[in-house]
Amino acid sequence: MLVTVEVITIVLVAIATALALAHALEWPGKLRLPKDQYLAIQAIYYPGFTIGGVAEPLSLLFTAALLVLMPRGTPAFWMTVGALIGLLAMHATYWILTHPVNNFWLKDTQLAKTSGRFFAVGTVRAKSVPESEDWTALRDRWERSHVVRAAFGFVSLVMVATAIAL
Repeated sequence: MLVTVEVITIVLVAIATALALAHALEWPGKLRLPKDQYLAIQAIYYPGFTIGGVAEPLSLLFTAALLVLMPRGTPAFWMTVGALIGLLAMHATYWILTHPVNNFWLKDTQLAKTSGRFFAVGTVRAKSVPESEDWTALRDRWERSHVVRAAFGFVSLVMVATAIAL
């Protein structure tokens, strides 16, 4: 059972990291886009990244399960603790920085049922983003949040891989 949890955990953490890293790697190219092109491109991420995004909460659950299975006080245990903290920080970054901007970008977009329910979470915060706010400030917040998320994900991936290798 331990090996199964280890494999599933590392795959889920890798997927969660890959999605954030993909956004981070797009940033330099997207900076060259004018507002209308940038906003048009933002809509292509849904539903694909929404479907892949399921890996993120699952990676938290499986990393926590892996932590329970690790012998307490060992280097592997502490590496798994570090990975879990990094994943929690990655997830918190999404909800605090990324999600309100997603809601703002998507306020006029018709989404499928599941995506619609997901992006409806926290719409009060999205409404708190002023309509007059410069779109480049929102763009930069969204893009930088993914760089931060990719960094947390990468550190978590290295830590969980190291914990499993020990």
